[in-house]
Amino acid sequence: MKARLAVFPEVSGLEDTLAYDKEELVLSLTPTGQAMGFAIDRLAADLRDMLGGIEAATFPDGPRSAAIRVELPEGELTADFLERTQMRATGADGTVRYVPLADIVTVERAAGFSSVVRENGLRVVTVSGDLAEDDPARATEIQAALRQDFVPRIEQDFGVQARYSGQAEQEREFLGGAAVSVLLALVGIYLCLAWVFASWARPFVVMAVIPFGLVGAIFGHWYWGVPLSMFSIVGIIGMSGIIVNDSIVLVSTIDEYARRRGLIPAVVDAVSDRLRPVLLTTLTTVLGLAPLLFERSSQAEFLKPTVVTLVFGLGFGMFLVLLVVPAITVVQADITRRLKALQRAMRNRGAGRGAGMQRALGLGGGVILVLMAVILGPVVAGGALAGWLVALMPWLAGVPAGAGGFALVLLAAGGVTGVIFPLARRRA
Repeated sequence: MKARLAVFPEVSGLEDTLAYDKEELVLSLTPTGQAMGFAIDRLAADLRDMLGGIEAATFPDGPRSAAIRVELPEGELTADFLERTQMRATGADGTVRYVPLADIVTVERAAGFSSVVRENGLRVVTVSGDLAEDDPARATEIQAALRQDFVPRIEQDFGVQARYSGQAEQEREFLGGAAVSVLLALVGIYLCLAWVFASWARPFVVMAVIPFGLVGAIFGHWYWGVPLSMFSIVGIIGMSGIIVNDSIVLVSTIDEYARRRGLIPAVVDAVSDRLRPVLLTTLTTVLGLAPLLFERSSQAEFLKPTVVTLVFGLGFGMFLVLLVVPAITVVQADITRRLKALQRAMRNRGAGRGAGMQRALGLGGGVILVLMAVILGPVVAGGALAGWLVALMPWLAGVPAGAGGFALVLLAAGGVTGVIFPLARRRA
């Protein structure tokens, strides 16, 4: 691993926990030893007991326990220990005799490890080093080569298992906990908004700016060449709170104006009135963080992902709040109007229009379900679109399977709805 990583100039300080600074004696059984029935593992255990001693018994000694150890005298642990050691051998007739150790084993000197590190009963070797992040693209490339090429090949060639630790493990643990925290935070925000607006659908309009705000954060990281990290997640959480706050005030203003006038004039007037507060909120935050954004010291580099996320996320968020939220509000009103009209049609007790709409809904829903099964079924099962679809539409080969399949289902559903429902209205 060290040899393969040493070729990259971005990697420095490579170290491992295998220290070859201790001489060891390697014992191998001779043909005589094998013929006499000796086993190398049993022989090694006997020699270890001779050199290190054995614990014969333990007994209580007041509040503690004491142990009785049987050890060879220090005078016998000399350099010629292996030459004069006698090992007990049992013959085929049950007779016991002692043979010199030198007759049953051969001894070779080799360099050994000064210590063997174990974790949960498994031998562990740690390879550590520093990866320069001056070029984020190059650092990502080296990490990809490490995970996809170097480590899998070593695992396959030497039968070992690898685990990534250090900063990578810390980020993985943080992101795992942060994902749960973000999900709980979003659920809490949704419940609070549902209670305030007394609606289950209105909070989606307010919170729709959160995923759009990520566009600005990702663009900022790309523009400044800063890799996404745990500090970016912290910035995204803070950015989401500020954007949602602006969106709440705007939606509340739209609802207040809509009580006295039409929806479209209410949206225009609300956006005009909220332009200055949203602009001032964004500018004060961005200008306050600007010194950290242009700071070049090493201490500021740790905070740079958070600062980039806040600055670019809020900068994009200002336009999102003033443009996307009003548009989604109008779209929601249009959908609500269509749903209410559909409910009135379904409540119609006549045999004409109500029955026609019911048949249209049943037929259209069945066709859409079949299309979903045909298009998205292969994606769920095998992770790819059906071959006949790719052959029919070659442009799908360069599109991710999930995105392409979902887009096809939406297009097909729109086509089915546009054909079946007008026919049902004509018959009714």
